[in-house]
Amino acid sequence: MKRQLILEDGTVFIGEGFGSNTDTIGEVVFNTGMTGYQEIISDPSYCGQIVTLTYPLIGNYGINRDDFETINPAVKGFIVKEAADFPSNWRSEFTISEYFELKKIPGIAGIDTRKLTRIIRQYGTLKGAICSIEEDPQEVIAKLSQTALPIDQVRQVSTKNPYPSPGRGKRVVLVDFGMKHGILRELNKRDCDVVVVPYYTSAEEILQLRPDGIMLSNGPGDPKDVPEAVDMLKGVLGRVPLFGICLGHQLFALACGAETVKMKFGHRGSNHPVKDLATGKVAITAQNHGYTVETNSIERTRLAITHIALNDGTVEGLKHLDYPAFTVQYHPEASPGPEDANSLFDQFLQMMEENKQGVTAHA
Repeated sequence: MKRQLILEDGTVFIGEGFGSNTDTIGEVVFNTGMTGYQEIISDPSYCGQIVTLTYPLIGNYGINRDDFETINPAVKGFIVKEAADFPSNWRSEFTISEYFELKKIPGIAGIDTRKLTRIIRQYGTLKGAICSIEEDPQEVIAKLSQTALPIDQVRQVSTKNPYPSPGRGKRVVLVDFGMKHGILRELNKRDCDVVVVPYYTSAEEILQLRPDGIMLSNGPGDPKDVPEAVDMLKGVLGRVPLFGICLGHQLFALACGAETVKMKFGHRGSNHPVKDLATGKVAITAQNHGYTVETNSIERTRLAITHIALNDGTVEGLKHLDYPAFTVQYHPEASPGPEDANSLFDQFLQMMEENKQGVTAHA
C-alpha cells in the first residue's frame, strides 16, 4: 500500500505503508542507533515526533514483551528504509508492522532515509505528515504550515498519580517527566525504595515523602514548557541530594539560572561520545534530546560543567558547586545503547549515603 511522507519544505517521499493506516503530523527527527528500535518506539521522549531510523534494516528481530520503555508508545510515526516482514528471534512475538497496527502508529518504508536525514541535518528538524497517496501534497503542506507542534508533551506522558516501587534501601522520589522504565529498573536493581510522582508535584509534597534523594527523569519537549518543575526544583535544591537525566538535566539548569536553547537537529542515537572533564575518560552514550543547556549561561550560576559532547562541544553534564546535585544530558541507563555510564547510579547512591552520614554527624 503506497503512502507518502510530506515535509513542510515541500519535499515529498513515496513509500510503502506499514502498521496503522491512520494519517499523522509531527516533528520529523532521526536516530542513528543500529539496534534498539523497540526501545526507541516506546521512549516517551519521542512524544509528538515522527522518528526516522538511519540504520536501513528495522524489525529483523521483531517485538518482544521485555524491551519496552513504556506501556503505551507516544511516538507519532516511524520512517525506515526497510521493515522486516519475517523477524527471526526466539523472543519475537510481533512483527513491527503488527505492533504498530495494534498501537495505531503509522509507518512508512522504502523511502530514501539517507536523503531525508541530510535534509534534517542541513535545515534542522521539520514538521511532516505521513498520509495516503491520494492526498494532495499542496494541501498537506498548507495544513503543515498552519499546524503548531504541541507544547504539553510532558503532561501527555507523565504518570497521573503517584505510585511506589518498593525496596529496602534508600528512599528515592522519581519525578516522572516521561520516564523510561530503564531508569526505574536501575534504581530497583540497587534496592531503592522508589516513589514515582507526576511532573507537577510540588516541593512540599516531595519533601513530605522524606526522600534520601530525588531523581529527575527524561522527557519530551522544551524544558521551558514545564515551569512547575522549575519552581519545584528551586524548593528542594540543597535540601535533598539530586540526580537528573536528559530533560531533568535541562530543568535543573533552568532552576539554577542557566538557559536552554533548541538544537538544529538534536542528539538521538546510541553512539554519542561524551568526555568527563575531571578524568578525561570518554564514554559512548545513548542520547535523545532536541534542546541543550547554553554553555555561556553557566558562567552566571553556581554550576560547573562536568561533561561535554565530543561531536559538537555541547554541555553533557553539570554539578552544583554548593549542594549535592548533579545531572547528565545523556542516558546512563542506556536502553538501548552502551552501559559505559551506568556507574552514575552508584554515584547517586554514594551521594545519598554521604549526605545522610553528614546530617547524622552534624546532629
